[in-house]
Amino acid sequence: MEKYEINKYLETFRDKIKDLESALDIKEISQKSNQLNEKINAADFWSDSKLALSVIEENKELVYKLDSFKAFSEQLNDIEEFLAMETAEILSDIETMIYELDKKLRDFEIEILLNEEYDKNNAIIELHPGAGGVESMDWCEMLFRMYQRFCASYKLKFETITYLAGEEAGIKSATIKISGKNAYGYLKCERGVHRLVRISPFDSNKKRHTSFCSIDVVPEIDETTNITIRSEDIRIDVFRSSGAGGQSVNTTDSAVRVTHLPTGIVVSCQNERSQIANRESALLILKSKLLDLEIQKRAEELQVIKGTKMDIGWGSQIRSYVFCPYTLVKDHRTDYENSNVQSVMDGNIMVFIEKYLKYRIGAYRE
Repeated sequence: MEKYEINKYLETFRDKIKDLESALDIKEISQKSNQLNEKINAADFWSDSKLALSVIEENKELVYKLDSFKAFSEQLNDIEEFLAMETAEILSDIETMIYELDKKLRDFEIEILLNEEYDKNNAIIELHPGAGGVESMDWCEMLFRMYQRFCASYKLKFETITYLAGEEAGIKSATIKISGKNAYGYLKCERGVHRLVRISPFDSNKKRHTSFCSIDVVPEIDETTNITIRSEDIRIDVFRSSGAGGQSVNTTDSAVRVTHLPTGIVVSCQNERSQIANRESALLILKSKLLDLEIQKRAEELQVIKGTKMDIGWGSQIRSYVFCPYTLVKDHRTDYENSNVQSVMDGNIMVFIEKYLKYRIGAYRE
């Protein structure tokens, strides 16, 4: 790496660290952490253990932000000091340091963008193929695998809740739970319609086909969340699981389908080994979907008050994946493009997530 390239990186790093300092409000975070430390050191701190643990967790997050910001500044200073020595060996070391700092800054930027109420929750994802029969069902399965690989890369747990296989190929529908830090915050940007253009492997004439799959993403909530479901508002049906073609779900009569009559929301669960466990899981997912309706309603009301319109629906096309006549994945909200389709299908979607998070809140400069 040439010296002018290094200086360009350093200038970018200075801007990013300055923007982070402003976005985080480092002085305010430091003051708040000091206040929490005073509470932690108080004699009666553990009189309410539940409150105490929440204070410790809050302070832990603040300290993490402060320590990370300090480390970035120190790493930048180290690079600048090494650069002043300017030997060939040191320039090679500086290149490694630059790539490391760049990755750390990018990952940290994503983390601080995940500051909405449910971003740290687990995510419930439903996949439904559009019209087009086996073509769309095959596309649905391709996306299912893409999320599996994404989870493997970021150490998130991928769990199949329901999986209805197509007769010939693909998936008729599937529900998955993704567990881990910021799972919902990462994957909320996947909500919408995903469009595929390719030469169909199921068409003997080798014609180009367009397929669609809709993805719905909601945050998983715990049982303490204030969402009430009245028994008279739901219908519960028991059915036999169709099996998952290797997805490790049972094939007994324990699968449960819950229909919420006022909204028409239908939730199925078949991954547990008992009817009672499937019923509890289905009701928890139903609560999550009802909460999501409330979140959307509040967002719509806020946009009316502001006099602006924001696309918050999950039915709009958000991304296109073109396999032929050229290769390109394009996000229609951010206009970000990636020509390496295979890499994206292998689960490398974090850059799309990063671009969307910045676009969503109008974040500081790239």
